[in-house]
Amino acid sequence: MPLTIPVMRIVTPYRRFENVLPNLWLLLFAAVIGAAGYYGFSYSGAALPRPDLKNERFGTCGYVSRNNCVIDGDTFVFSGEKIRIADIDAPETGGAKCASEAKLGARATKRLRELLNQGPFELRNYQSRDRDQYGRKLRVVMRDGRSVGDTLITEGLARRWNGKRNPWCA
Repeated sequence: MPLTIPVMRIVTPYRRFENVLPNLWLLLFAAVIGAAGYYGFSYSGAALPRPDLKNERFGTCGYVSRNNCVIDGDTFVFSGEKIRIADIDAPETGGAKCASEAKLGARATKRLRELLNQGPFELRNYQSRDRDQYGRKLRVVMRDGRSVGDTLITEGLARRWNGKRNPWCA
């Protein structure tokens, strides 16, 4: 009788998983596509809208219009909420102490309305306070990485807020 030797098949770790790797790649690809669809990514090349940017039309606040309007050079109403631009102090319009303050306050009010109407802007929280003593939200208005208040300061229509109101009359 002939002698038979059993042949052992040697299985390498790679051969054991050779059929699994393509499936893992397929699973990974499907997960990436699924996440892109879920989070709204598209390959259209168009920029996605930023929900934190506001883009509304502003008028001057009056007896009729009290929604999305400008009160003075550092205060406006947005979606029914009074917003105080926290990083500036602008001259008063109502309650101005002299004619030059009233005139400069009117220019600041008009310019703030123009700046808000130039396109999307962002409202950022100011330091640790959310509201001032009058209940207005304290916010810094930003557009393209720059404070709208800085623009008013540069144009001589406001000054940096230092924690208290200073007189505008000489």
